Amino acid sequence: MATTTSSFVFTNIDGFGHGIGTRRSYRVIRAQSQSAVPKEQVVIVGAGIAGLATAVSLHRLGVQSLVLEQAESLRTGGTSLTLFKNGWRVLDAIGVADDLRTQFLEIQGMVVNSEDGRELRAFNFKQEDESQEVRAVERKVLLETLASQLPRDTIKFSSQLAKIEATSNGDTLLELVDGSKLLAKTVIGCDGIRSPIAKWMGFPEPKYVGHCAFRGLASYSDGQPFGPRVNYIYGRGLRAGFVPVSPTKVYWFICFNSPSPGPKITDSLVLKNQAKELVKDWPSELLNIVDSTPDDTVIKTPLVDRWLWPAISPGASAGRVVVVGDAWHPMTPNLGQGACCALEDSVVLAKKLARAIKSEDPSVEEAFRSYGAERWPRVFPLTIRANLVGSALQWENPVVCSVRNNIVIPKLVRLQPLLEHTNFTCESL
Repeated sequence: MATTTSSFVFTNIDGFGHGIGTRRSYRVIRAQSQSAVPKEQVVIVGAGIAGLATAVSLHRLGVQSLVLEQAESLRTGGTSLTLFKNGWRVLDAIGVADDLRTQFLEIQGMVVNSEDGRELRAFNFKQEDESQEVRAVERKVLLETLASQLPRDTIKFSSQLAKIEATSNGDTLLELVDGSKLLAKTVIGCDGIRSPIAKWMGFPEPKYVGHCAFRGLASYSDGQPFGPRVNYIYGRGLRAGFVPVSPTKVYWFICFNSPSPGPKITDSLVLKNQAKELVKDWPSELLNIVDSTPDDTVIKTPLVDRWLWPAISPGASAGRVVVVGDAWHPMTPNLGQGACCALEDSVVLAKKLARAIKSEDPSVEEAFRSYGAERWPRVFPLTIRANLVGSALQWENPVVCSVRNNIVIPKLVRLQPLLEHTNFTCESL
């Protein structure tokens, strides 16, 4: 029987920032009939952290899925990300944490310095929270580890979404750029910050917050020389940081104010030189780290977020289509919670969806609404807090920066309250 549909087409028109994706334009096309196409129970769009963690979580719960990834292989570029204890609780629950722990250093604390090299404050994570666990993890290794837990052929590469159509019976017809189609009973959008799924659901584009970040992964074949702590350097409208990832690698970033994201630059050597120019008068230690970075690991990213205002923003789901991680709640990296929250989303959603699929009570639609209701009070405040922290750390006024460096950080800041958001309970799947 033919199925009546309404649809939207996705067309690349612009984009900026490595790993961010492209802006999309949409046009409504006339309703049409569809012939029989292959049908899948659960389709996950995007093989990033959120998509793979969701697929693994569902697999652990006995639900198989198909993951569509537009790239030709896992996106193993990029640098690293910081996971706090809430992220590790999820990785423990889905059974991959111990493998990752053997590869990455546990970070013991953090130190904050001024741009002239003066130490402003130092903290020990375990003294603030005995249960805290912090490690910087290479994105490539995390993705490969998650993918290794899935059955063969779960991930379908070179599968970029071209069109999405909601059918009259609640299924979703997905058409890829190669012309192939499949009918999905359930769609999980894990397609990142510039998510076409989120756009289709009515979400606005993420908003640029006024600063960009250079990032890189320095490599030391003879061993890196730094202790296991996060190192921050605060200037005026400019800050930087670095943290050991493994015995041979160090992740670093340089964040700077900019009224606009600026032109997209793909030449890594140009990006590396631009990053060095920003901090040329800062401690040589930072410059040496940048110099030790392979050119092809240096990226520049405009920082964006989306505030999920109650009664204004769309819900996390529309029928049997739902969004997860950056596709739903992109946030700035100032709290180190983007990946952690995506991991939390994945396991919460997987539990609710698996229960609905196996028992049909609640329905998938009810399970998705329950997921949104549970996760919104968690992710909305974190998005705002990350934005405000970033804005405060990017102050340019010399008087305000002096107060920050000489009074607020040395005498007033307490780390323990700033780590309370990393509390998250997650049972094994």
